[in-house]
Amino acid sequence: MPQSKSRKIAILGYRSVGKSSLTIQFVEGQFVDSYDPTIENTFTKLITVNGQEYHLQLVDTAGQDEYSIFPQTYSIDINGYILVYSVTSIKSFEVIKVIHGKLLDMVGKNKESGLSSLFRVISYEEGKALAESWNAAFLESSAKENQTAVDVFRRIILEAEKIDGAASQGKSSCSVM
Repeated sequence: MPQSKSRKIAILGYRSVGKSSLTIQFVEGQFVDSYDPTIENTFTKLITVNGQEYHLQLVDTAGQDEYSIFPQTYSIDINGYILVYSVTSIKSFEVIKVIHGKLLDMVGKNKESGLSSLFRVISYEEGKALAESWNAAFLESSAKENQTAVDVFRRIILEAEKIDGAASQGKSSCSVM
């Protein structure tokens, strides 16, 4: 097997949308049902995608809002961003649009970029359309139901690898998902 590659991924979104739950589900394989506001946590995990081993460093960030100022550390050595919103919160959906705009301002505009008892207010199609408007990958996930949590992180690796290939040809960019 080739030598493992390191990738750093930042998980961003409004407060209490499941950023930590998604990350912990991926890293530890369990759903944490309690809410404990995150300041910032870093998780690591080894994962193999298409025969290549990756050492992931996942930066689980504090919840952002439309007034948050992004620390410079969110743009240094980050290979990809996962933007998380709750399908039960229009506010969280609106906030990721603001976050996306701030990311573009920060990293450069030329870069590529559990529904059980809750009532869905953002359709799959709305989420997909927003991602398409950003030319970003889209996956809907539920950390609670363990739906596609691993797929989200596999996909960001694949997107970062596509961009890494472009970077080796003289282009520089990161991935937003």
